[in-house]
Amino acid sequence: MLQNIREKLTGWVALAVLGAIGLSFVFVGGANFATIGQSYAAKVDGVDIAIGQFELAYRDQLQQNPQLAALPEEYRLQLRSNILEQMIQQRVVDNYLVEAGLQVSTQELTEFVHQIPEFQVDGKFDQETYVEVLQLNNRTVSEFEQAQMLSLRRDQLQRAIRGSSVVPPSSYRRFLNLAFESRVITTATMSAESVAAEINVTDEMISAYYDDNPALFQIPESADIEYIEITRQSVAADVAVTEEQLRDYYEQEKDRLRQDEQRQARHILILFDDDEAGAENIATEILTRARSGESFAELARQYSKDGGTASNGGDLGALTETQLPDALGEAVFSMQEGTFRGPIKGDFGFHIVRLDKILESGPLPFEQVRASLLVELQEREAEGRFLGLERELSDALFDAPDIRALASTVAAEVKTLTGFSRNGGEPFAGNQIAVDAVFDATVLSGAQMSDIVELDADRTAVFSVVQHNPATRQPLSEVREQVETALISSTSEELMAGRAQQMLDALAAGEEFAVAAAAASAEVQPPSLMTRNDENADQFMMAAVFTALKPTQDKPTTGSTRNGTGGYTVYSVDAVIPGRPEQIPLADRDSGKLQLTDQYGVGDFVAFVQSLRADAEVIINEDALAAQDLFQ
Repeated sequence: MLQNIREKLTGWVALAVLGAIGLSFVFVGGANFATIGQSYAAKVDGVDIAIGQFELAYRDQLQQNPQLAALPEEYRLQLRSNILEQMIQQRVVDNYLVEAGLQVSTQELTEFVHQIPEFQVDGKFDQETYVEVLQLNNRTVSEFEQAQMLSLRRDQLQRAIRGSSVVPPSSYRRFLNLAFESRVITTATMSAESVAAEINVTDEMISAYYDDNPALFQIPESADIEYIEITRQSVAADVAVTEEQLRDYYEQEKDRLRQDEQRQARHILILFDDDEAGAENIATEILTRARSGESFAELARQYSKDGGTASNGGDLGALTETQLPDALGEAVFSMQEGTFRGPIKGDFGFHIVRLDKILESGPLPFEQVRASLLVELQEREAEGRFLGLERELSDALFDAPDIRALASTVAAEVKTLTGFSRNGGEPFAGNQIAVDAVFDATVLSGAQMSDIVELDADRTAVFSVVQHNPATRQPLSEVREQVETALISSTSEELMAGRAQQMLDALAAGEEFAVAAAAASAEVQPPSLMTRNDENADQFMMAAVFTALKPTQDKPTTGSTRNGTGGYTVYSVDAVIPGRPEQIPLADRDSGKLQLTDQYGVGDFVAFVQSLRADAEVIINEDALAAQDLFQ
């Protein structure tokens, strides 16, 4: 499949694919180019975009868009240039944020993090889960929160600019006129069935088609291969970590595993309902009863409206200050053990609180982080063994006479695969690195094994070709039905297109629509009203009708198009009815205004970034941009 993609990704098609990785904004202004010995990919107003950062962004795009790996070499530089320009765009915005002093409050960051589902347990933020998820992804809390803070600042700037956009009334009316426009059309269709009787495919036609299309009906080139594969997963499966190693690692990492001060408290929530003063009186009465010695847990079970804690006697568990709402958190973290506080006004009601225990800040308990530390140690050990095996394989490759001898030096299994083609195949799917290694001219000839190739971050392989199977063509006897089907399809296409053109010529000569359709053996449908948002309409027809010129008073607009059922449709646009704002439902008008305002807002933000980019001093390291892969 990748070979097919590679063959197709040329010219405008390749440029279209590059457009998917194109810039979000159109920039003006030039850039200086530095070419020798620089350690950055680009420098924006004195701030570096590191080469490593650029290469990681480039690799991420290739992983997210596998079709890009098949782009012809001449388009690779354009792809890398587009990605670097995106990073420059982001940098000029970040530089502006620093200069403008725009900040995101700790409260905003906390609220954002607490809403992330991966950090929640039973729908609520859980600090332990938060730390463990980040550790499993090799991120520290400070690194993660710094990245989120920057992202929130960018979003804040974009929202501010887009939110200030104003749509002129005249533009809004024109938008409604177009968005809710409808067109009166008359159509006639030609189907494959309607021309089938005219098609007669002969043996001579089949033979001629087969001879005239030598590139069709090919059995692709392939190779029967042997290979050695080292995977990080298989190495990790053999890693064992002892309890002693785990505890030693915990002692080494204590400073990284620190937790904020936590407090264990109970609370009772009395909702405002429709009587805030009455709710406060009830809360005050309950607080008095708790201070006089009544069981706080029983009072919580009886009166608290917090469905998540009432049944547990109001127990909030051990929480940090950031995990509690503002007023409640401030109260709990200013109390002494065993004391009460209230009524505390919250967003929905009044709280009465008792502080049970203060848990000092310090390292997280070993048992709490044991699972994540075990994963870390196993991954660290697996990484070392994986790299060690790669080195052993590399050292042995120079002296090994064949792949089996090479495998014995690292106790690896030699695997076989038949019929591996340039389109890829399991277990390598469409991995272009594997394809390139196998179909290297020297390897394909059987003269030598491939170099050690990294298929991805977790797999390394060496290939040897046992047999090369050149591309061959299937004999006509095996593909006769396919040829006949292709001939019927192409002939049907020609006949339908011819009839459509015949009908258009007749209409241009002044013939009535129904008469012209009958002469072309087309089936006429009665006039109908088509709207831009008609979900049931033929999408080919909709695109053709709403890009057609408006009819004049004396003459409709005619045209033809392929339709969604494989046939042809000739259409006549008889009238255009603009959308009338006063006849459009209010909800649709409001939705349209929001849509148009957002479009204007995007334009405003684009212009803003464009101006920043134009004023910025940008130096691009052309060597870094043109490098094949700086990590190799």
